[in-house]
Order: sequence, then structure tokens, then C-alpha cells
Amino acid sequence: MSQTPFEQAGSLRIGAVDFVSPDEIKVALDIEAPESISLNAGGPRPFPRVNGYLLIPVDEAFLVGQVEWLTVERSAFPKRRGMQDFGLVDLPYPLRKLRLNPLGTLSRRSQDGAYDFRRGAEGLPSVGAAVLLPTDGQLRSIVESGERRRVKIGTSPLAGDAVVSIDPNRLFGRHLAVLGNTGSGKSCSVAGLIRWSLEQATHARTQAGAVGRPNARFIVLDPNGEYSRAFGGDDALKARIFKVSPTECETALKVPLWFWNSAEWCSFTQASAKTQRPLLRRALREVKAGRIGIGDPTDEERKISLRRYLSSRLITIQRDLRSGAIQTDETKFGFRLKAMNSDIEAKIAEYPDNQLEEVRGAIDKALSETHNSFQKDGKTIEFYRPFSEDQVNPIVTALRTSLDGLGGVIYQEGPDEDVPLAFSGTDLADHLETLAEQENVSQFLDFLVSRIRTFLSDPKMKAIIGNAGEVTLEAWLSDYIGSANAEGGCVSVIDLSLVPTEVVHVVTAVIARMVFEASQRYVKLTRVALPTVLVMEEAHTFIKRYKVDVENQDAAGICCQVFERIAREGRKFGLGLVLSSQRPSELSPTVLSQCNTFLLHRISNDRDQELVQRLVPDNLRGLLRELPSLPSQSAILLGWASELPVLVKMNDLPKSQQPRSDDPEFWGVWIGKDEQGNAISRATEWHSLASDWQAGPAAEGEITGETEE
Repeated sequence: MSQTPFEQAGSLRIGAVDFVSPDEIKVALDIEAPESISLNAGGPRPFPRVNGYLLIPVDEAFLVGQVEWLTVERSAFPKRRGMQDFGLVDLPYPLRKLRLNPLGTLSRRSQDGAYDFRRGAEGLPSVGAAVLLPTDGQLRSIVESGERRRVKIGTSPLAGDAVVSIDPNRLFGRHLAVLGNTGSGKSCSVAGLIRWSLEQATHARTQAGAVGRPNARFIVLDPNGEYSRAFGGDDALKARIFKVSPTECETALKVPLWFWNSAEWCSFTQASAKTQRPLLRRALREVKAGRIGIGDPTDEERKISLRRYLSSRLITIQRDLRSGAIQTDETKFGFRLKAMNSDIEAKIAEYPDNQLEEVRGAIDKALSETHNSFQKDGKTIEFYRPFSEDQVNPIVTALRTSLDGLGGVIYQEGPDEDVPLAFSGTDLADHLETLAEQENVSQFLDFLVSRIRTFLSDPKMKAIIGNAGEVTLEAWLSDYIGSANAEGGCVSVIDLSLVPTEVVHVVTAVIARMVFEASQRYVKLTRVALPTVLVMEEAHTFIKRYKVDVENQDAAGICCQVFERIAREGRKFGLGLVLSSQRPSELSPTVLSQCNTFLLHRISNDRDQELVQRLVPDNLRGLLRELPSLPSQSAILLGWASELPVLVKMNDLPKSQQPRSDDPEFWGVWIGKDEQGNAISRATEWHSLASDWQAGPAAEGEITGETEE
């Protein structure tokens, strides 16, 4: 016959309640209570121990408390249990005391005699109530509590190595923050959580008779290039890896500029709020409405394209007229006119009714009057003499006549400027120049257009933004978020390590926003969510505090705002967020406040500790005092995904599945051998490195710089 809580009290008692409040219980330990090792709870167990668990019988159940601190109090009178011999003189004996944080209630199930743990306490004990050591079975019931504990992530060293498992719905559905110093095991924990979840899902599908991969989607934004190794093997969990300079088994990272919304364009170009920003948004709207060069253009789109071309050429010629550049042969004005004439000849067949013949005739006449040549070393050298205003004005008149025939300024009412419709970056710059001239604000837009043209001509940027028709929206969503039933894999690793610094925040913001908006529209069309997890490594760099009252928000602020929106609204659309950071004090308070589960590794910085302590209830802050001394691979799990705060030793990950975040091997390189006795060499082939460096982004990442024998 099973014992009641009160019947167990005799054999497991270690003290009595001395003080009771809703968030604190103080206990006076008996003199006979174990001082280092307890042997009466089913097996040897360290006791007393900070963050360990104790039980107090209350009604027909046990109140579970977690030890916050231990102390010794000097007593003025002896305290002994049992018969007292008053003929003897007792000396004062030091008493041990401890404080418990009430966590929840442990109740026995009537069916099988096992225990169930639930958070919260229906009643509190009275002063003098017995305090008991939990048995091994009770300890496992406390740590292994909760429903749908589907994925094992580690064991609890304070609870007899009881298994710690989580419910993925709770862990990923309401956002997770993995916080800790460098080298504390954050990256391995993140990679492990993804891998263990997918492995368990695969096992469950196999047991159910299903084939294929789990229909799961993890998107890892990796600024340091660590996760390619973690998911780059040949197993079933091999990831799709996107990077700037891909190898054979990787894919080139593409984030087309037409994905960017108006806020991202304004932050990147540093457009001012008064003149530049409204015109930039208008240009985006009109360029997207007349999507030139994408598919077969309509008559209206062709008309818009010709107007942009003629307007940009007219603006350039008028600028040269005002500056006097037409009167010096050093400016090569004549050769620019000759190139324009070639363009006009090609467009005459495409646009026969737009008076382009008059434009070509005016250019031919001016070129013929200034063309000259001479012989040198048997070769004919052509050049153009300086032009006069009388020679150039007819060209300006002909261009204006052709533009008048196309109609006035075309205001596009079609798509919003934030809709991802393909367009050419050159078209955007040309159209901005046209609008600036029409609105007579060229002096305010010259630098803006110059920044865009410089951006478009940068080889490092071209590798990422691609050409207008190179990537379709459907193909991008399928590649980066995942195809039907995750046929291409469950994990996408987006390597941001080689993305230029000046655009890395914009690129990160665009990717995160596209994933979020795709989740929104999936729910809108299907009425159900598509569970997706977005993982942000080095989150303190991309989700950093920003000044809300700044008029012109920079790219870092725009990036943070995207993640704040995901944190606030992502759960409704099936998008979970996992943050990994070594500086939680620098993270956005909005994002941190929306995280319902925390996996806390070693944190030694005072400011970071203070911030973390503000995230948990007052009665649990004592648990966090252990953060500065946690060993690597150990963490404290608390929040929605765990029934109670628990110290976890995370599962082991094989070296081949760990992210590439090892500390530099200084000693091994110095002496030429690693700890296993294998020879190590580091070749300094600076010639190869310099050649690779100077070759540009297309050749980056081809040498490793190290060999191991």
C-alpha cells in the first residue's frame, strides 16, 4: 500500500519550515540532516545543494521548492530532537538554514502511483511543516513533467540526470532566446535544438509509416559562416547553403534589389525626408508599374521605357550645355552623341511612330560638322572638335518634340512601392533623374542618384542583387523557405559572412521581412499557418537598440524594426524566432520581451546579468546567480517551454555536426601538434592570398590557408 505524504515524512525529513510568504519559504535544517551526501532518498545524492529541489507536504500533495541559498546561523540555545537529558549541559550549536522558491505542486496519480507536477501552488505550508528530500522517482517526475515532451535536449545534473525534454510547439512557437558568453556553447545548442528536433520528427514519421523528410522549415541567418559545417554533411539533414562565393555544393546568395521596400531603399540611400524620400518612393512605384525588361512588355510599358530613355538623355545633354562641357573635346561629348545615335537607330524600328528620325537627323548633322580624323602609324584616329550651342540646340528641340509625342508625365496608380515586382536598377536611376528635372529639384537628387549608380556598378553588390530577370519571386521562396513537403531539405543556411558591410543590414532585413510576409500571405490564402523558424545568430548586431525619434532611420534601425514586427506578430502566422546573442543588454527590449523561453548559458558581464534577471519573476532570480560559473555545454532552461526552471547539460554533438566556432589553436600551431599528437601546419602563402583578394568577390573563399596532416 502506497504511503501518504505524511507517512513518508519520517524517513526523508531534513528540516522544518521557519518562515512562509507567497514567494519565499525559509527552512531550518535538523541537526541530523545530511551535511554533504544524502543516502536515504534511494541512492547517494549531494545535499544540501543550491538550485536543488525539496518537498513540503501540503494537503494531499507536495509543494516543490528550489533551493536559492544556504547559510549557518549561530544559535543561542541548543536545538535537538528527541529526549533531552536536562542533567547535561548543552553547548550552543550552529544551525543551518536555507531558502526555497516555491515552484509548483507534485501530486500522486491514483492510477499508477506516479506523480504529476504542475506550476503554481494551491496552498502554502504552515510554520513547523516538515521539509523532505524527494525520492529519485519524485525528482524525475519534477524535471520530466509536462505534456508532449517530444524532443530530448539533455539531462539535469541536479535531478539525478533526469531527462530534460521539450515540446517544439512551445519552444519555437513563442520565440526562444539563447544567451551566453562566447565559448559557452550557444551555437552548439542552437544547432543541436534544430538537429534533435528534426531527428525526432523523422523517427516519429517512420513509426507512423510515413516516408520522406519532416515538413519542417528552419532558416538560419549566419553572419559568421559557422553553420555550413553543422548542416553540410551527407546525412538526411543536409541543408541548402546560400553564400556570396559558393562552392560546388552551395548556391549563390541572391537578394534582388526589387525585393527591397521603400523604407529599406530610403535607409540604404540615406534619402532625406523632405525632397528625396517622396520622389524615391514615387520613382519606385512608377518603375514597378512599368516593369521594363521583365517578360514581354505591353505597349504602355514600352512607351514608358522610351520616355525614360529620352528623358535621361535630354537631361544629360542640357547639363553639358549649361556647364560648357560641349565646347571641350576632353569631355568626349562627341563620342557620347555617337553612342546615343546608335541607340536611336536601334529604337527606330521598335518605335516607328515617335519622331525618332528627327532626333537622329539632328545628331547626324552635329556629328558631321565636328567630325575629324588624322593618320598615325598607318591608323586612322577619329576625334570631334568642340561643339557650339547652335549645333546642340536642334538635338534638344528634337528630343523635346519626341517626348511631347509620348504624352505628359505618366503617374502610375498600379502597385504599391513595397510590392516585390521586378525592375532594373538602371531604370530606377534614370527615372529619378527624369522626375528631378520635371520637378526642378535636380540639385537635391544628384547625390542620391549618384549613390544608386555607384551601388549598381559595384561588383560586390552585383553578385548579390543579380539582374532583374535572373530570379523570380516563386523560385526564391521555394529555394530559401522550402518547397512542398520540404523536398529540398528542412534547413536553409544563409551565410552572410561575405556580404559587404554597407549592405549586410539591408540584406538581412529584406530576407527576414520576405519570410515574414510570405508567412502572412500563406495564412491569408490557405487559412492555416505554415510552421517556419527563423534563426538569427549574433542577434545583438542585427536586433540592436535604436533611437526611435531619429528622422532618417539607418539600415541597422530598419533591420531591428523588421525583427520587432516578427517578434510581435510572427506567432499568429506560424513564424517562430530563435535569437542567439552574447550581449543581451544590447538587444532590442521589444524583441526580448516577446521571447517566452530562455536558454541561458554562462553570462559574466554585469549589465547582461542585470538584464536577464529582469526577464524572470522575482522568486526565480536566485537561480540566475549561477550563470557566471556555468561550465560550457550547461545552461538554464526557463520559460514557456519548461514546466520549471532547470539546469540542463545539453546533449553531445559530434565534431562534424558542431558549428565552426572553435577557439584558435595557438599552442598547437606554435608547437606543430594538436592534443592528439597530429601534426599541424599553417602555410602562409601570401601570394595566393593576395591574388585571391585582388581577384574580387568572384574568387573569394577558394583557399583555406591551413593544412592538417
